[in-house]
Formats: sequence, structure tokens, C-alpha cells
Amino acid sequence: MRTYYAEVTRDGRFWLIRIPEINRSTQALRYKDVPLMAGELIELMEGIGSEDYALDVQVQLPTGVRDHLTRAEALREEAGRKNSEAAAESRAAVRELLAHGLSQREAAEVLNLSFQRVSQLVKS
Repeated sequence: MRTYYAEVTRDGRFWLIRIPEINRSTQALRYKDVPLMAGELIELMEGIGSEDYALDVQVQLPTGVRDHLTRAEALREEAGRKNSEAAAESRAAVRELLAHGLSQREAAEVLNLSFQRVSQLVKS
């Protein structure tokens, strides 16, 4: 099965759709109509049915949008690392309190955590 790529960009009120495999373009007013319009163009120009090909829609985002998305991903990764560090510090705090003779229930009260959370931290 052949795959056709729809290169999609926003231009004013319209979505421009270019299918490089057939060197043709079309447009759609709404993004939700992009696959339909791309498919109709492919089927018309190639004389095939929708079951004879796959469509891969690739939206060309503006540079500023791509930059924001890249930064957002980096921040999510950093947040994940920081959450892991915070959990490690919480585990250390619980273990240190237990080493000083506190029960898990007492440690939970002192740290303002639930008993279940303290139990999780001890087991992890």
C-alpha cells in the first residue's frame, strides 16, 4: 500500500495542502477537513479508492510554535527529574525519622503525609 504525505500549512483563513507524490495542492477551510480534501485530491488524480493508499498528514508549524513546543518538552523532562529528586528526598526524610525511632504513623503525622504515602516511600 502506498503512503501519500499531506504537507499542511496555515495561510490566512485556509489550510493549504500539498501532496508531493502527485505534485498537486488543494485547500481546506477547517483543519478537520484536511484529510478529506487531501484524500479526494489523491483519489481524483491517481484514479484510486480510499482503501488503496495511506495518508500521513504533516502539519508545518510556524517556527515560534515549534520553539514553544520544544521548550515545553524540555520543561516536562526537567519536571520529571525534579519530581524524582523530590521523591528521593522524601524517602530519605522518612527513613531518617524511622531510624530515630519514630513509627510510620508518627512519621506520617510529623511530615503531614498519609500513612499510606509513608508506607510507599519506605517500600520504594
